[in-house]
Amino acid sequence: QESLRGAIGMVPQDTVLFNDSIAYNIRYGRWEATEEEVFEAARTAQIDDFIRSLPQGYASQVGERGLKLSGGEKQRVAIARTILKAPPILLLDEATSALDSFTEREIQSALDRVATGRTTLVIAHRLSTIVNADEILVLDAGEIVERGKHDDLLAKGGVYAAMWNRQREVDAAEETLRRAEAEEGRSVRVAVKD
Repeated sequence: QESLRGAIGMVPQDTVLFNDSIAYNIRYGRWEATEEEVFEAARTAQIDDFIRSLPQGYASQVGERGLKLSGGEKQRVAIARTILKAPPILLLDEATSALDSFTEREIQSALDRVATGRTTLVIAHRLSTIVNADEILVLDAGEIVERGKHDDLLAKGGVYAAMWNRQREVDAAEETLRRAEAEEGRSVRVAVKD
């Protein structure tokens, strides 16, 4: 069991952090890692700048179950831990679900780099995280209903294509809302200046 656990790195949806420092929680992935390797893992996970902005930096305490960090910050610490471990098998269970779309894209590119040369299993509802997968399995009530590459599944026009189209519509609506809010914000600032 120990060798099996050593070969697998997992980033779960509900991150488990220990009531200790951020550095401790990252280094938990590989105890013998150097300080620079810990920093590099944090940079890859897009959390180094945030950590350095804290008064105690990497020595900052995360609190019980990481309660002093936001969901996205906890997730990025867990991703940094897994990056530091560098296991041959990665299991990403909704690993970017607690992140906003912009941070998700940055983290996803980092995870793609880390996954190179490794067996990677990605469990996701957000389909943008799996478009580059070698094979996608679509489950419905625990049964595989479709399997294949992203483009092939879209061409089939089945369950996957329907989910993809719904997510694109939601993303487009959110983008329209963000733009409208940004326009309102600019109008308000212009009105205040006048």
